[in-house]
Amino acid sequence: MTLEDRTDVVVVGGGNAGFSAAIAAAERGRRVVLLEKANRAARGGNSYYTAGAFRITHDGLHDIGDLIEPDDRHTATDLPSYSPSDFQLDMKRVTNGRNDQMLTDVLVGNGTDTLRWLQGHGLRFRLMYERQAYPDATGRQRFWGGLAVGSVGGGIGLIEQHAAAAARLGVEVRYEAAGRSLLIEEDAVHGVVYEDAEGQTVELRADSVILAAGGFEADAQMRREYLGEGWERAKVRGNPLNTGDMLRAALAAGAAPYGDWNTCHSVAWDANAPETGSRTLTNQLTRGGYFLGIVVNVKGERFIDEGSDYRNFTYAKYGAEILKQPEGRAFQVYDSTTRPMLRTEEYDSDGASVHVADSLEELAALMGVDSETFVNTVQAFNANINTERPFDASIKDGRSSAVQPPKSNWAVRIATGPFYAFPVTCGITFTFGGLRADDHGRVLKDDGAPIAGLYVCGEMVGGLFSGNYPGGSGLTSGAVFGRRAGSLA
Repeated sequence: MTLEDRTDVVVVGGGNAGFSAAIAAAERGRRVVLLEKANRAARGGNSYYTAGAFRITHDGLHDIGDLIEPDDRHTATDLPSYSPSDFQLDMKRVTNGRNDQMLTDVLVGNGTDTLRWLQGHGLRFRLMYERQAYPDATGRQRFWGGLAVGSVGGGIGLIEQHAAAAARLGVEVRYEAAGRSLLIEEDAVHGVVYEDAEGQTVELRADSVILAAGGFEADAQMRREYLGEGWERAKVRGNPLNTGDMLRAALAAGAAPYGDWNTCHSVAWDANAPETGSRTLTNQLTRGGYFLGIVVNVKGERFIDEGSDYRNFTYAKYGAEILKQPEGRAFQVYDSTTRPMLRTEEYDSDGASVHVADSLEELAALMGVDSETFVNTVQAFNANINTERPFDASIKDGRSSAVQPPKSNWAVRIATGPFYAFPVTCGITFTFGGLRADDHGRVLKDDGAPIAGLYVCGEMVGGLFSGNYPGGSGLTSGAVFGRRAGSLA
């Protein structure tokens, strides 16, 4: 039996982008129904699993003091300004110029104002000291890599605050509602067909539909088809329900695919993590401290420049590099000097896998790698460090090791036991390919004409990222394009 229902605006997907769209539409007086594929206990999409970081432009701490929560540490903090041109250059640099310029202009130009708008709806933000700052030579906390602001409570807090804001505006959230197709009449979208918790088919008619249902990262077959052989082995960092259903529905309705469907956001992830994201540990299974040590494969050999740039500009591409290695696994290696510098929430959490030994030979045995190769790798790294440059984790310090591949910054000898090896694999976050959209998220056809009644935001927008992305720009994109889509729907 098919049930029928009616509203003004349907939002498909209940993450940061979907809620931003729902809030924007509801504040205009529109009746909004948000369809969440998960049950209430598993809501939030990929946003729930994030650290809650938002990349925005600003002119330093004084410029965003009214946006962030008070903190006694502010008086001993250096927060360099991050200009629109900085953001633009970072987008172009990390994607090798493959980012859509029009979409980038919207992202860069609207991020800060969008966070202030969300703050006006009760969302809260703070400086992310534990993830984005290190003490400099004077002991002051210095933020680096253009990323400083995050949601209070991380991704979990972000979703809780979004849901509360939507409820205050009268948004109706329907859980266990899996979108299947779009209702098309006379070349326009007039609603969504979804399956409810009882397995019944519901035709929900509306003036507008906003798609915010994520990419296809949780579908192993689609990963293999678009990203390539071996990607079926990747672990899913977040939502197990992002299986590309609404991407396929939109393409079937005439939407143009856009962006890079062959790459994705993927990170170094605990090798023993579950196949999909943990609701308890969320982002704590990331292993982002690699720039402080070295990374070797199961042969005991290095294969990346761990210090090529700030972590915010490299972490989203190194998961793919790990997947290319034998067995799709690797090890992050540290000694007793660098181990205390690793982020507690990532390396000391209940889900952290680690091998510890008093010698490199013993460590190699625990890792299951060839001892001679591994020890030679470490010794060559140690012998070629430019010790004339002082180590400083708060800047790109130029303290390099002249080995192949080189380590360009933050090279510290691995020489003092005990020694630590954290096994890592590839954790996929989201896919970069999506739908073609204009500057307000209207979905476009192959000829560039909009599909009446259809909008898109979040990970389903194609064209912003390729091969890599600047950390924190995904949540900002979701909020910006969600708000813009909801302002028209």
